Amino acid sequence: MTPVELSSTVLRAVRRAVDEGELVVALPEKAQVVPPGPGGRGDYATNVALQLARPAGRPPHEVAEILRSHLSEAAGVARVDITGPGFLNVTLVGRGTALVTEVLRRRERYGYADGPTGQVVRLHYPAEVRAAVTGQVLARILRSQGALVRISCEAPLDPVWAGPLGVTVDTHGMPGTPDAGCVAQAPGHGPGPAPAPAPAPAPLDINLRPVPSGQDPTPLGRDAARWALLHPAAHDHPRITDEHLVQREGNPLFRVQYAYTRATALSRNAAALGFAAVPGDCASSSGGSGSSGPLLDALDTYPHALAAAARHRAPDRLARHLVTVADALLACLHTVLPLGDEKPSAAHRSRLALAEAAGTVLAGGLSLLGIDAPGHI
Repeated sequence: MTPVELSSTVLRAVRRAVDEGELVVALPEKAQVVPPGPGGRGDYATNVALQLARPAGRPPHEVAEILRSHLSEAAGVARVDITGPGFLNVTLVGRGTALVTEVLRRRERYGYADGPTGQVVRLHYPAEVRAAVTGQVLARILRSQGALVRISCEAPLDPVWAGPLGVTVDTHGMPGTPDAGCVAQAPGHGPGPAPAPAPAPAPLDINLRPVPSGQDPTPLGRDAARWALLHPAAHDHPRITDEHLVQREGNPLFRVQYAYTRATALSRNAAALGFAAVPGDCASSSGGSGSSGPLLDALDTYPHALAAAARHRAPDRLARHLVTVADALLACLHTVLPLGDEKPSAAHRSRLALAEAAGTVLAGGLSLLGIDAPGHI
């Protein structure tokens, strides 16, 4: 069940409560459905009970109790909990299976646009190391969302840092008409019949100017240097220090790469134990240690984070979301493999599939950032 479908299900629950005389309110036009906030549980939450409490002349928690009885009977709903003053928290049947299956089907292309949008972007930036790295990554993110992108730089890149950091540019000087630098189709789509001609949208010109680095990041090495430049927001000064090289929990780059490494190791260890991943909903999605709920939420919202990174010209949004995925994965890794003489079960197979899906998302996101997803650390 998608959020849109769940919103319609919530509205039908309200309608039943009104039809049966339990609530005397006008039917709302829509019911907002979002991932649960702090203190929430399940897959989605809605504030419709709080929205209806005043017009119904009833306390929000009382309205939530009335709606819970109807919502719990809906097909596809596994459980409904009430939290806070009257938020309805919904756990869906099959959400984990569908999501993990989709991630594993699309692999590193999960979160990408289905095809070209026709939007042409001309991306221009100064010949400065942070601007060049950010511009290259932003172009990849925009292309993942179906845009046709050409990048240009005010002057030739300095080979002292461009080579070690793997930075390239289409052309130098002021941007011109989009031609050789444009990508004619979204990644992952082969040639096919030409679409019917349509009016081309006006090119979008982006003049990218993040706060300059101020220090040479190349001594950190390619991965740490790129992370140091990309993880902070564009208006923040990047910290070019050895903190990005330290292998400990306080280093977000280490957590992301370590989480990917652990995910790949789990697959190898599971194979040695004689079982493989099978998407399923056997793992708990409620809160607590080892819960799969936060990881499912992080995977579910990854396409939105990628789209937001493109929309706001902010690769740091992608970097920070990868940290969210990694932290959620690390919190439930200990539940994946059988312990002691325990035999592999359907729950272990579903948890392994979830871990593999998370590893896939981490690998895809790191690739967009131009950072390695290492098999070993």
